[in-house]
Amino acid sequence: SVYRGEPRNGNYFGKVNNIVLSRSDGGVEVYPMKEWLRQNPKHIPAGLDATLSTSHQIRDGLKKLGWVVEEHPDETRLLKSDVGSSIRGILGGDEATEGVDEPEQIGATFALEYQLRDFLSQNLDSVKIRGSHLKLFVDPTGRDGVEFQTSVGAIDILAVDNSGAFFVFELKRARSPDHAIGQLARYMGWLKQTLARETEVHGVIVAKEIGPKLRYAASVIPNVNLLEYQIEFTLREAGELPDNGSVSS
Repeated sequence: SVYRGEPRNGNYFGKVNNIVLSRSDGGVEVYPMKEWLRQNPKHIPAGLDATLSTSHQIRDGLKKLGWVVEEHPDETRLLKSDVGSSIRGILGGDEATEGVDEPEQIGATFALEYQLRDFLSQNLDSVKIRGSHLKLFVDPTGRDGVEFQTSVGAIDILAVDNSGAFFVFELKRARSPDHAIGQLARYMGWLKQTLARETEVHGVIVAKEIGPKLRYAASVIPNVNLLEYQIEFTLREAGELPDNGSVSS
């Protein structure tokens, strides 16, 4: 696939500010800073605005409230002080990751899960699984299937096909294959007991590369699809100067 979209809080090739939260199951959730604060206004530092204040002002404000600010080459992470050390091994960074069965492959990858999530959610009409094209699920209240909140966690992407069958997307980055398949099964089970009932539920794991451990794990779980993505980045010549010497944007 070729990336043509934009992320929700900045440029993919620039530095982004991310809120990093720990999950009860040992995983992590990563959100664009301003987007997360708009949805969780009680965490906005006093006197600041999640839309009008600059990212620098908000980072300083969160730091004064006890948040840990970590600078990385392509992102700034903001973590609660009591969870910072427990999630570095999951997200990776300057230190070597521990407990990750399949480390990131060398080559072009989405730097963070939310970037992959946004790209897929904006291009679902080009995704075809089991012969069906997909679209984002939208519940009766108008809530869409991006980071779809459930009582057992947030589904990365919840989609449906033309027949109404559900497709649960789990986006795999720096996580163990056992973690990914277990999380997917949990969401599929929740859907079957709540929204789906008699409707089919399929699971989809998307990663840069699907290793043998994940293939073995998925082979014994019905209705699980494994997808690998590719990123293509192309440069072309800008061309010659115009003959008439005119300048345009």
